[in-house]
Amino acid sequence: GRGGAAPGGGGSKAKKKNGRSRGGKTNNPPYLPPEAEDGNIEYKLKLVNPSQYRFEHLVTQMKWRLQEGRGEAVYQIGVEDNGLLVGLSEEEMRASLKTLRRMAEKVGADITVLREREVDYDSDVPRKITEVLVRKVPDNQQFLDLRVAVLGNVDSGKSTLLGVLTQGELDNGRGRARLNLFRHLHEIQSGRTSSISFEILGFNSKGEVVNYSDSRTAEEICESSSKMITFIDLAGHHKYLKTTIFGLTSYCPDFAMLVVSANTGIAGTTREHLGLAMALKVPFFIVISKVDLCSKATVERTVKQLERILKQPGCNKLPLLVNSDDDAVTAAQQFAQSPNITPIFTLSSVSGENLDLLKVFLNILPPLTNSKEQEELMQQLTEFQVDEIYTVPEVGTVVGGTLSSGICREGENLVVGPTDDGKFLRLKVCSIQRNRSACRVLRAGQAATLALGPFDRSLLRKGMVMVSPEMNPTICSVFEAEIVLLFHATTFRKGFQVTVHVGNVRQTAIVEKIHGKDKLRTGEKAVVRFRFIKHPEYLKIGAKLLFREGVTKGIGHVTDLQAITTKEKGLEEALGPGQLSF
Repeated sequence: GRGGAAPGGGGSKAKKKNGRSRGGKTNNPPYLPPEAEDGNIEYKLKLVNPSQYRFEHLVTQMKWRLQEGRGEAVYQIGVEDNGLLVGLSEEEMRASLKTLRRMAEKVGADITVLREREVDYDSDVPRKITEVLVRKVPDNQQFLDLRVAVLGNVDSGKSTLLGVLTQGELDNGRGRARLNLFRHLHEIQSGRTSSISFEILGFNSKGEVVNYSDSRTAEEICESSSKMITFIDLAGHHKYLKTTIFGLTSYCPDFAMLVVSANTGIAGTTREHLGLAMALKVPFFIVISKVDLCSKATVERTVKQLERILKQPGCNKLPLLVNSDDDAVTAAQQFAQSPNITPIFTLSSVSGENLDLLKVFLNILPPLTNSKEQEELMQQLTEFQVDEIYTVPEVGTVVGGTLSSGICREGENLVVGPTDDGKFLRLKVCSIQRNRSACRVLRAGQAATLALGPFDRSLLRKGMVMVSPEMNPTICSVFEAEIVLLFHATTFRKGFQVTVHVGNVRQTAIVEKIHGKDKLRTGEKAVVRFRFIKHPEYLKIGAKLLFREGVTKGIGHVTDLQAITTKEKGLEEALGPGQLSF
């Protein structure tokens, strides 16, 4: 058929604009928001027996929508382009779905009907609207990968819920499901600490859950899934707060799931985790667990307590309680479109009550960055954040982390740094693994582990970056940031020491100057100059930053860097062969 519509051309799709001038607006017809040119939602009035040319055009359009949603698209059938809910008769709907199925086959995708609803205005014949999820079976390992950070207080049932989702069997009320997570730890963790563990849940192109239940291995889950959700299980306990912050800043989760136990309500670190998710602008949804343990009234009380907190001026969120499949579909779509909607699920990992609603929600949850943004990131030079470092027998040194821009291939030569004295060292990427299965090419935004062969592990540390040699990376010891002091016991002034988190960088810094003020109090904003006390770091302007010290907490973003050149450090004569410095 015709070549695919050029992405990025915006209006490169010829659209039928007819049927816009419907006049009869009796008893206010229901509307959806008008269709957007980009994004992965397509409105179609009907698809009855299209001509060959029209069919080719529809297929091209479907490819475009799938590309926008990175392999997922939602079709609303019976809806005009301007959002008018017209609805189709039984006959027309059957024919339209048949055409849609043909289109999906042509592009190699599967379709699942998400829901149907009736439109009851202006007609005696019942008319329906159908919402369909189109998902392309992944080629070349390009499955959709969503990262969900799991937050919650220490006994809220996080690990149990993840155990039930990823293992596919219910809990016995005494933590049996959780044991599955712990039993596989030695395989899964490969040097990950007990404070942050990773779990995967897959959905195949028909929207069915793919997990460990049929005793599949991680590789099999990856192979048979077209959408993978990686849960990052962060520590709930207060004393692990720094690990939790590290998980939220360095693993760049797309969403956060806050688990609250129905019988204890909001306790312990729940508020802090809520605040962290807000500060880092990670869209979150809430799961109220353990509803089998308490009465309806208690569950309602917890829901009300949460709704009250979410509606406070500081949060300004719109709670959306999910009680049916229909709600779950609505929640997933609205949640992705507007970040101030917060879906709330009430479920039990023991009785399995409402667990399916969460699965429906996770299945439809679209990725936040569309393909255009990812394409732009891939055009840039390679940059990989090092989050984890370990030694694997017979493989050598392995680093785990996220590729923040560019593309990384096996066999590529990169430089890693900054070392304590500000140098960058050459290295070669021997092999790449993504979600525990081998992968040839890594694209921007994906997390993976890279094997570096015989590279000396002691030269590496968390917080380093691996970049392409031509990037000429800037490193700094002194930087300025615009910050807001969230909480402070005494006054915050020059000379104060704090732990600064920027992405995967974590280091103690000293406050050198507060512009225009002597000291800061809780809630005040200012531009502050910090100096790292140990070694220079690689930072970017605009990066989000968190700092803490005891009860002191603040957030902000980097506004200015004082770049270090190697001249200042008199490194030239100290450079041995094979060392590369800029």
